[in-house]
Amino acid sequence: MESIVDFFRKTGVKRIIIFGLIILILFSVRSLINIILLTFIFSFLMNGLVEFTVKRIKFNRSILVLLLYSLIVSLLTIGAVKYLPIITMEISQVIRQISNFSIESYNNPVFSFIEPIISSNQITGYIENGFSFLLKSISDISTMSVQVLISLILSLFFLLEKPRLLEFTGKFKLSKIAPFYREIEYFGGKFSRTFGKVIEAQFMIALINTFLTMIVLMILGFPQIFGLLIMVFFLGLIPVAGVIISLIPLSLIAYTIGGFLTVLYLLIAIMIIHAIEAYILNPKLMSSKTDLPVFYTFIVLIFSQHFFGVWGLIIGIPVFVFLLDILDVTNNEEKTT
Repeated sequence: MESIVDFFRKTGVKRIIIFGLIILILFSVRSLINIILLTFIFSFLMNGLVEFTVKRIKFNRSILVLLLYSLIVSLLTIGAVKYLPIITMEISQVIRQISNFSIESYNNPVFSFIEPIISSNQITGYIENGFSFLLKSISDISTMSVQVLISLILSLFFLLEKPRLLEFTGKFKLSKIAPFYREIEYFGGKFSRTFGKVIEAQFMIALINTFLTMIVLMILGFPQIFGLLIMVFFLGLIPVAGVIISLIPLSLIAYTIGGFLTVLYLLIAIMIIHAIEAYILNPKLMSSKTDLPVFYTFIVLIFSQHFFGVWGLIIGIPVFVFLLDILDVTNNEEKTT
């Protein structure tokens, strides 16, 4: 009997049990997963922005938080009222443009060769389904807006009461559930240092890539730029694969407006943007722990999309990096040096 008790007292065994319990709890509240993830992402990003601002500008933290959230709500309201109908219309036009795309009318041997590949039902289906999901998400503004609003309110209260929350939560260290609390604190620290940092880096990289892509699309004379930029931003949150997926509809539209030469210009511009991401943004924003082989990246994205849908494409890599950190996989090289 004592050996069994000693076995369950081991730190590794307790962490496995508690980690399994956390997964079970999250699975039981999976209907709230959108609010949970959005609240964490808003809280993490806004906390980073607040801390960054406070360090450089001596300003009251609570007032700064209220000002930043007021600005965000104002921008979201203006965007929903003024630009949402425009974006919805442009995405619909992009869907029609891609659906009606045909190379048969163009006398080009190169495109005649790849025409069966581009016009295959699978690729066309993937593109149309992706755009249709984006359009449906924007059109279903009632559900999405309520979830975003609840997440913003929760993250606002978290940031306003962060010192008090930390002080109150710290009292559990001396409570009867102290062993459970210590493991939750361990997993929480790991989660914020890996998942949070990767999400933050993906968000910043997607913003910069969208800005650079906007310049390219405006120079090349693309139509429906608003809709395309929304697509580029959300796909930019998907590591590696997002660039490839967004390149397919952009190339089709480029060919319809300017032929093969415009496609060539687009490919060169995207290669330059991707090089900036790979050699400048990733080393600056991403930790070395996230330097996964491309093969692993695609495998994780395939499985995470299968089990978690669209959210899986965004959070699949951060969750995988979090699991690697728990298993100390990313620290092996440091240990051997």
